[in-house]
Amino acid sequence: MRIGKDDEYDADIGKGDSIGDSIDGQDANQNRDNEINGNFGSDAEEPIKKRSTRSRFKSISDIFGPGVITGASDDDPSGIATYSQAGARFGLGILWMSLYLLPLMIAVQEMCARIGLITGNGLAGVIRSKYSKKILYPIASLLIIANTVNIGADIGALAAATRLVVPQLPIVVGTLSFTLLILFAEVFIPYKKYVKILKYLTLSLFAYVLTAIIVGGNWNQIYLSTLIPHLELNSEFIMIFVAILGTSISPYLFFWQASEEAEEDVARHKIKDIGIAKPKITAKDLRLMKADVIIGMSFSLFITWSIIITAAGSLHINGITNIQTADQAAQALEPLVKSFPNAGYIAKIIFAIGIIGTGLLAIPVLAGSSAYALSETFGWSEGLGKKFNQARQFYTIIIGSTFIGLLINFIGIDPIRALIYAAVINGVVAVPIIFIIMRIANDKNILGQKTNGLFSNIVGWATFAIMGAATFIMFLTWGNH
Repeated sequence: MRIGKDDEYDADIGKGDSIGDSIDGQDANQNRDNEINGNFGSDAEEPIKKRSTRSRFKSISDIFGPGVITGASDDDPSGIATYSQAGARFGLGILWMSLYLLPLMIAVQEMCARIGLITGNGLAGVIRSKYSKKILYPIASLLIIANTVNIGADIGALAAATRLVVPQLPIVVGTLSFTLLILFAEVFIPYKKYVKILKYLTLSLFAYVLTAIIVGGNWNQIYLSTLIPHLELNSEFIMIFVAILGTSISPYLFFWQASEEAEEDVARHKIKDIGIAKPKITAKDLRLMKADVIIGMSFSLFITWSIIITAAGSLHINGITNIQTADQAAQALEPLVKSFPNAGYIAKIIFAIGIIGTGLLAIPVLAGSSAYALSETFGWSEGLGKKFNQARQFYTIIIGSTFIGLLINFIGIDPIRALIYAAVINGVVAVPIIFIIMRIANDKNILGQKTNGLFSNIVGWATFAIMGAATFIMFLTWGNH
């Protein structure tokens, strides 16, 4: 069936699609909707009116896919700590990054999603097929190192947040308990079910939105700080700048996004397994993917914006400019409940729930992206949709990287500082990986006619240049920090 001009995919973010496209290819797209929701022909006997109503809900639910999961996991404990430190130290001075990062995040994640969706393969698998292993091995190694450090920092943050509510809990018990819980859930519970629970926990991040409204202060100043960039040429500002870039545009999100899109291809029966064959992708598939990415990244940066305002209006204004403990980070939420008895304790509970929810969501994503990358590097069976005995190496990597991350917590690094350092490492590692992504996203031998458009190329290369320059300047000024 002829689809028309939209079958030639324009990767420019934000370009509209014609209404007629939602009608063309209706039979194929209805089959896709049925497969996503597990309905293989069961709707055939339903009245037309009922089926029409259900299809509307299917169309809405289809949008919330890997991109939304990626956006939620992007506000992990490392992100919360970094944004809180930025707001505490520089007030509203760095608020503009939450706006200007949006097109950068959307462009990079959309490229990764498109690569996974169209090729039916993860990012490491595509790199392996296109380039020599001499290029893939360093990329995969950098990713594993960054992810493992991030996992360790996030596990430590989970335990530190829990101790705010239960001070008697030993740090060893907390870190080990969370590690075992995460591994059990990721290995034995289907990820789709696991993540549904965690999505509700991450809603606690909206506490920052409410607190931002309460303590916001002069909204004219907030609007100006959001729109007008502010820069300081000192090592501390540059380090936070790189950390925000790193926790927002993280390597693990690139690999996770591509692999999850390929997993979606398997779930929809477009391919039998990841990396086996190229799926047949419709214009609607591409539109849904793009909408999913835009929603996920917008949600992530809206929370970022709210956290910075909250920290600026509650910590910075009261002279707390250097967050060193989870207790200090939790103080940012006290204005939300100041009229209640035990306001400080309630704020700690809200903070703890947010950290635990995002940590339990992000750590499996971190470990999973490492497992996808290594499995694709060495050609091992992979996928969270598989059971342990179907992908032993894949799950062994998840278990190993999580336990190594656990051990990082026993070398005497402060949890909050570890979170910020993890974000900085991500920012450094992201630079060469973005370069490879840009090359792949413009390769017609890989993506056919669905390579980057002008907008994606401009924003993508700008992202590479900004992160590269910021990293270079940070290393130049490192000794002055």
